Amino acid sequence: MLRIGPYSLKNRLAVAPMAGVTDRPFRSLCRSLGAGYAVSEMVASRPELWQTPKSMRRLDHDGEQAPVAVQIAGNDPAQMAEAARFNVERGAQIIDINMGCPKKKVCRADAGSALLRDEALVARILEAVVAAVDVPVTLKMRTGWSPLTRNAPRIAQLAEAVGVRAITVHGRTRACDFAVGTVEYDTIRAVKAAVSIPVIANGDIDSPQRAKAVLEFTGADAVMIGRAAQGRPWIFRDIEHYLAVGEVPPAPTTTEVAELMATHLEQHYTLYGSDTGVRSARKHIGWYTENLPGAMSFRDALNRLTDARAQWLAVRDYFAQLAQQHARLPLTPYAQLAGPMLPLH
Repeated sequence: MLRIGPYSLKNRLAVAPMAGVTDRPFRSLCRSLGAGYAVSEMVASRPELWQTPKSMRRLDHDGEQAPVAVQIAGNDPAQMAEAARFNVERGAQIIDINMGCPKKKVCRADAGSALLRDEALVARILEAVVAAVDVPVTLKMRTGWSPLTRNAPRIAQLAEAVGVRAITVHGRTRACDFAVGTVEYDTIRAVKAAVSIPVIANGDIDSPQRAKAVLEFTGADAVMIGRAAQGRPWIFRDIEHYLAVGEVPPAPTTTEVAELMATHLEQHYTLYGSDTGVRSARKHIGWYTENLPGAMSFRDALNRLTDARAQWLAVRDYFAQLAQQHARLPLTPYAQLAGPMLPLH
C-alpha cells in the first residue's frame, strides 16, 4: 500500500497533474473510477496571480476526496514557501512541487524542469517549502534537463535529505518534451534504488499491461497516468483489475460511459460557468469520442454549439444512438494501443 506521510492510498495508481485537463471534475471522475491519488493542476507561486479566474478555479477543492494534493510552480524559494502556506490554508493536504513541466513559457521563467539545471536552487526551494508547512511535500521531476545532463538520482537523494516524502519521475528529460523518444524507465529504476521514500513512475503508461511491466521493471511504488486517461478515465479501474487478476476487463458499456459523461459535463459547467464551460468541455468530448463511429461529423456539429444545455443534449443523443448498435463502447483494445513491453528504457 502506497503511503505519503500520514495518508495511506487505496492503490498504486495516480492521476498526473495536467494544466487545462485535470481540473476538479476530472480528478473526481478518475478517483471514482479507480485512481487512488490525484494531483491538481499547477498553481503559480506568484501572489498576484492567485486571484485570476484560472487560479480561483484551481484553488477550489469543494467536495474533493482526501488527500487533496496541490501542485505549485515557481523558482523563488520564499514565494514557493508562501504559495505552499496559502494553499494549505485553502485545503491542500499535500503540496507537490513542479520540477517536471517542459513547456517553454514555464522553462523561460526558470521554473518547472528548468530548475533541474541548478541543484543548489532546487535544494533551497525544497528546504523552504518543507519548512513552511506541516503537510507532506512531494516532488515531480524529469530525469534531467537534457540527455547529457541526467541528474534525477542525485536530485532524488537531495529531496529525501531535506524531508520530501515522495517523488514522481517522468522518464524523459526536459529536452524530450512530452512525447519525444523512449521513456527512460531504467532511470526511474535508478531513482528508486537511490532513495527509500516512495517513487512514482510516470511516462507513456497507456495500458494495464504496461503499468504492470513498469512497476515490475522499475520497482516503483506506484504509476502515474496522464494522457492515457484523457477520454478513457476508466483506465485506472482496468489497471487495478489487471494487477489483481491478470486479465483486462471488457470495455465499459456505452450506457455507463454516457452516464459518466453526463455527470462529468454537469460538474464541468458548474465549475467553469456556461460560456467558458462549453468551450473547455470540447476537448474532453473529443477525447471520449475519438475513433468512435460517426465521431468526426458529430464533433464538427458539436463545435458549433455555444450553449451548455445544447452541448449536453448533443452528447446524450450521440451516445444513445451509439448504444443502439454497440452495447459496449467499441474501443481499440489496449494490446493494440500499447507499444512493446520490453525493453523498458
